[in-house]
Amino acid sequence: MPASPLSALKTLSPSTLSHAGYLAVAKTRAKALHALSLVITVPRPQLFIGEQSCYELCDMMINEGATNILIVTDAVLNKLGVPEKVTTYLEQKNISYHLFDGITPDPTFSVVEEGLSRSVENNCDAILALGGGSVIDASKIIAISQATGRKPKKLMGILKATECMPLYCIPTTAGTGSEATLGAVISDDKTHQKSLSIDPRMVPLASAVDPSIMQGMPPRITADTGIDVLTHALEAWMSATANSETDYYAASATRAVMQYLPVAYQNGSDLKAREQMGIAAHYGGIAFNKAGLGYVHGIAHQLGAFYGIPHGRANAIVLPYILDANRDVSKERLAALARKTGVVNPDQPQADDDDAADYLIAQVKRLIEEVNIDRTVDGINPADFKKIAKGAAKEVRDTYTVPQYFTTAQIVAILNKIKAASDSLSAQ
Repeated sequence: MPASPLSALKTLSPSTLSHAGYLAVAKTRAKALHALSLVITVPRPQLFIGEQSCYELCDMMINEGATNILIVTDAVLNKLGVPEKVTTYLEQKNISYHLFDGITPDPTFSVVEEGLSRSVENNCDAILALGGGSVIDASKIIAISQATGRKPKKLMGILKATECMPLYCIPTTAGTGSEATLGAVISDDKTHQKSLSIDPRMVPLASAVDPSIMQGMPPRITADTGIDVLTHALEAWMSATANSETDYYAASATRAVMQYLPVAYQNGSDLKAREQMGIAAHYGGIAFNKAGLGYVHGIAHQLGAFYGIPHGRANAIVLPYILDANRDVSKERLAALARKTGVVNPDQPQADDDDAADYLIAQVKRLIEEVNIDRTVDGINPADFKKIAKGAAKEVRDTYTVPQYFTTAQIVAILNKIKAASDSLSAQ
């Protein structure tokens, strides 16, 4: 009897092989991951959009039986009064709630366990995540941990949950798309290395894209999270297992980011731009649910762990180098995306694939500069590069179906370029 896709993922390990062997096994793992994605049914959260969407989401929670809700957020959002739009409405409906605002950026297991204790102690019967990707990821693990009675650390990996509490989301940033995805990332308290849990049971039941809540997002966070959306879309588009469905969502997200991120960055009160970026983030999440991500995320996660760089900014730092590295193998795909999204050179509307791909890459780089993302990496140290490269390679090998696989030396070369650019910017 042939091995299942899940058993193939668990048993194949190219870590001790030559590069040729590494490539062969990595491709086999990629095929196993793709086969697994085909047999897993990934639910879609119901999506509410607009300035009344928070209330519609609350009504759904109430109609589905929620009577005692744990609202998970962070201290900054709570201090700014962001949850009040929801809590006031719940009070009017005589629905009990408990507010936990202890989520930190790149939440650790201890943070998740604190939220879990709060939910269990108060006998909460539903969870509402109100925040960015860190809040939503933490809420997912709280929800499956409370439902299964298992410790959060035991839920890291693939298909470790058996059930999940009713989970709902109101994203305050247009970035991770976590409200649509089947994954959550939690950091180790001591090493800060990130662990990934993947399970369709943790996909929220519903999400509200409310532009009035997003309009308070500062320009810097708007930029960082917006490039995170673009990275999701581009990596899903370049995936070896992209299909017509993921292409639709990836292209839609790319088009929206290229058009509306500069607007939202310049004018945070533009509700149309906020709404379109929120939808783009959701679409990006749907795209990489099936198609996966790649080396941008693999390296960015390591930069976050080693140097404390926020995830969206880390993606923006790495993205141009991976686009350049994949340019030749993904030329036709990038050219097709340029034409599909309208990101084409007006002086060369009939450009060939080489020129179209180059123009798209150039426009991505221009957008990163236009929204003034800080591309310096404080404390970046070549002594760390081999560990960073190995960590990034392992994440990609174990999780993603990329257009090509890099050696550790190739990843180190990219890190050297990142350092050189960072040093140059710091010296200016």
